[in-house]
Amino acid sequence: MFEAVLWISVTFISLAMIGLIYRVIKGPTVADRVVALDAIGISLVSVIALVSIVLETSAFLDIILLIGILAFIGTVAFSKFLEKGVIMEYDRNGNR
Repeated sequence: MFEAVLWISVTFISLAMIGLIYRVIKGPTVADRVVALDAIGISLVSVIALVSIVLETSAFLDIILLIGILAFIGTVAFSKFLEKGVIMEYDRNGNR
């Protein structure tokens, strides 16, 4: 019973990810696309965690951590790009 609930959860989260992918492609603004990408990262982490529970293994924990870090860095980089128009501000001499 518990395993069935986990697989149903994986199915619904996967369906939600399809909607988020649509929002990334057709988002009316760049901010909408950034939020959708962040939500995809969180959904991906949750799907991997649920599959890890079903398979009764801790082998995917490193992957979950890596995806979480990459999603956070991506969100910060997109936010900085939206705010200032650049991600890194350096001139030719390496000065800020």
